[in-house]
Amino acid sequence: MSDALSTPHVVLPAHRPSSFLPLSLGSIGVVYGDIGTSPLYALKESLSAAAAGGALTRPMVLGVMSLMLWTLTIIVTLKYVLLIMRADNHGEGGTLTLMALLQHVMHRRFATISLLGMAGAALFYGDAIITPAISVLSAVEGLKLVEPAFAPYILPLSMAILIGLFVVQSRGTAAVAAWFGPIMLLWFGVIAFGGIMNLASDLTVLSAINPIYGIDFLLHHGRAGLVALGAVFLTVTGAEALYADMGHFGRKPIRLAWFVVVFPALALCYLGQGALLLDHPEKLENPFFFLFPEWALLPMVGLATAATIIASQAVISGAYSLTQQAIQLGLLPRMDIRRTSETEKGQIYIPRANWLLLIAVLYLVFAFKSSSALASAYGIAVTGTMVITSIMAYFVMRKCWHWSVATSALIIAPFLAVDLIFLMANMLKIFEGGWIPLLIGVGLMGVMITWRRGLKIVAKKTVRDEVNLDDFIASISHSSSISKVRGVAVFLTGNPNSTPTSLMHNLKHNKVLHEKNVILRVVTEDVPRVPESERSSVEIVNDRFSRMVLRFGYMESPNVPKAMAACTTRDFAFDIMSTSFFLSRRVIRPAVPSEMPRWQSLLFTNMAKWSDDASLYFRIPTGRAVEVGMQINV
Repeated sequence: MSDALSTPHVVLPAHRPSSFLPLSLGSIGVVYGDIGTSPLYALKESLSAAAAGGALTRPMVLGVMSLMLWTLTIIVTLKYVLLIMRADNHGEGGTLTLMALLQHVMHRRFATISLLGMAGAALFYGDAIITPAISVLSAVEGLKLVEPAFAPYILPLSMAILIGLFVVQSRGTAAVAAWFGPIMLLWFGVIAFGGIMNLASDLTVLSAINPIYGIDFLLHHGRAGLVALGAVFLTVTGAEALYADMGHFGRKPIRLAWFVVVFPALALCYLGQGALLLDHPEKLENPFFFLFPEWALLPMVGLATAATIIASQAVISGAYSLTQQAIQLGLLPRMDIRRTSETEKGQIYIPRANWLLLIAVLYLVFAFKSSSALASAYGIAVTGTMVITSIMAYFVMRKCWHWSVATSALIIAPFLAVDLIFLMANMLKIFEGGWIPLLIGVGLMGVMITWRRGLKIVAKKTVRDEVNLDDFIASISHSSSISKVRGVAVFLTGNPNSTPTSLMHNLKHNKVLHEKNVILRVVTEDVPRVPESERSSVEIVNDRFSRMVLRFGYMESPNVPKAMAACTTRDFAFDIMSTSFFLSRRVIRPAVPSEMPRWQSLLFTNMAKWSDDASLYFRIPTGRAVEVGMQINV
């Protein structure tokens, strides 16, 4: 159900296994956890909206079923599986990946692409806090069918499961991730079997395959039809994960899993629920669990809870991965990023993001109290992201694939039209809770724009106060008042042609210069990962100064000492024990007057305070880092 804009997630080996089937099984556990749990509530909410408190009729059931089947076909199969997955950045997918790809092709001159990427990322967080809440609640609510006396315990049990899920994040998921694929494969097999058992009782539900039933339903049900259409979208809210996880599993394994396992299982489960409701409309309270005999209810609640925990885990891991990408692309302040596995690149944990997500998720569970109430808040963020993906896909067709305007528009227009129709249908939910993901998205969009704008102002003021490095070296080459000390000094800077402020202050106050001085610039490229052979480049200025550039992809955590140690050029040798790293610690204060509005200036200065130290972010040992303070007014 998440739109997982980033490239998470959970069971990701450092190098893809060569076997095709294990990759497909892994994608079932990670990619399809969200969309696979939507049968728990999607049909129930869609038909409840269609009935609007009245009696459930046969045209309603067939019409909504038709809309659901064709939504799965058009949005997931045609748009994502067959079209959007072709747009990749060195094998990676996701909205921020699209942004980086297009910025590279357009040489960063197209501001609209940056805004679209930031909007997509911001909307993801709005979705990410709803997914764990609605998934776990919908599974635990099955206990009411087992025993009505369990009803008072559903809310506290759901909150306890969610707290436990977030608490264990710091330990990593490698130990349990191997079970994700088999558990979700069992889940899809069981829901398909449950659908078949009920489908056999009324095969007339198969007529819902005819799209005429869906169109007729929309034409004759007015506003209730549009509200129901917004709920129908719950069936495809995990579609973005197909694209976002492409880098970890590959295009073909994800496609195989969809066509062979996931799509058939979902279709059979929905058709089975439809057949059940045609014969027993009174079971609309929870048609998913009524698919199974009474003796199987408790095991199904347990399996559904496991499946929703896996779906929630994928969203949480996706939030970590997206946050890492946003930090690398300069959209968010630096945060502590911890690796929870020595071998798996996708295994990261971001404490700040984890606890903020937990607080938001618990608030939603406490405020809405049921999956039906949460369904009203769900969908707007995901449809917004899908609209953004369609627009960016058009630019990929034009700029990367070099298709004509007519061809690109002809292909993307139908998909964009469907996305916009769903967006408008979901906008009807705004006053029923849909404002929550929108508010979060708008707030985070403001944070990202403010951070990027503030960084540009800081960079401009920093460069203004710096002097040309070549002029500086010439000015000190004959100075007799400067003492020379042994070892290597590395000065981090954003501009290798200017003299770093930390170097100027060190020379001004300490009157010393090291034997070897490296002016280091760390660059984040518009690719997911940079090959080790292209990681570093060194330019020798003279016998005492050299310039170095280290390049990292936007999905990598920069480890500066490790990258410098791997630099094997003949003129450069690195020894961590004889090297000191000099960094500038900028104290940001609001200026009067400021180049930004007052609120934005205050927001940026506070975010700068929250930002983690550069030494921690670049993995520089504490004992080798020297920070030189400077104040900048913005």
